Amino acid sequence: MSSGIEFKTSMSFRYGEAAGLGPGVVRLVAENPGPFTFKGTNTYIVGSTELAVIDPGPDDEKHIGDILRVAAGRPITHILITHTHRDHVDNAAALKAATGALTAGYSRSNVSRGTIASSPSGTEFVDIEFAPDIELAHGDVLSGADWSMTALHTPGHAPDHICYALDGREILFSGDHVMAWNTTVVAPPEGRMADYLTSLQILLGRPERTYLPGHGGRIEDAQRMVKAYLLHRRWREQAIVAAIRDGRSTVREVAELIYDSLDPKLHNAALLSVMAHVEHLIEREMVTAAGALSFDQRLAPSGAARST
Repeated sequence: MSSGIEFKTSMSFRYGEAAGLGPGVVRLVAENPGPFTFKGTNTYIVGSTELAVIDPGPDDEKHIGDILRVAAGRPITHILITHTHRDHVDNAAALKAATGALTAGYSRSNVSRGTIASSPSGTEFVDIEFAPDIELAHGDVLSGADWSMTALHTPGHAPDHICYALDGREILFSGDHVMAWNTTVVAPPEGRMADYLTSLQILLGRPERTYLPGHGGRIEDAQRMVKAYLLHRRWREQAIVAAIRDGRSTVREVAELIYDSLDPKLHNAALLSVMAHVEHLIEREMVTAAGALSFDQRLAPSGAARST
């Protein structure tokens, strides 16, 4: 079954070199490539006279130096965080110390899911201590001398995830919510599939035509990509329900069937993705489960699933 998504796995860039993506928007790519970060974390610098930095990236002194070099003496007044996964936020404190900029993001004190101690996707990937100077809520607007952005709270990949719409430009900084190179990892308990699908719906019908994601290249025809993401998740759910109906009784067994030729480096991500869908199916009473959510809890189709 096709995913319905045309992935874009090519990306023109050089580490340490700023790429212009339109008036007042440049991108730097942090040198942290990997199976979950693609070529690295994208840092965006927005503005012409007073600058905003979106996602300063992982703990990397060279990347901080590259950001300051591109700023070329212009004041960096704001550091905007899409979410507090460490590959996006760990450079924030050092950049704030170097510039005096205010940090902005969605406060994790306002969310209850996922902690650094309990997330099965790793104990090191979330900075739950990060506290932004400016706590943003859905619809809040941040402005500089020559830029203005609207915060869109889009939980799912992370409970504190925010996309930033560049007002008047039909550009959305989509973080890890929508990317061109791969689908977004939704990993319980940090991620929640019900929230993720609702957050995708938030983007439908919005005016932004171009997305600038946290990893990988720009997305043109963004509405088409969002619809493809939703279709992909619907197909994945149907495949999981069918596998459980056919006798696969754990997340691990379902994942082995659905992801039969997966890169071993992505094995844990596949398990977590199936777990996220299973959690959503349990919430909707389409699947029954014994015990706490895990890779090996016993699963069975409910009456609703048997009749679909």
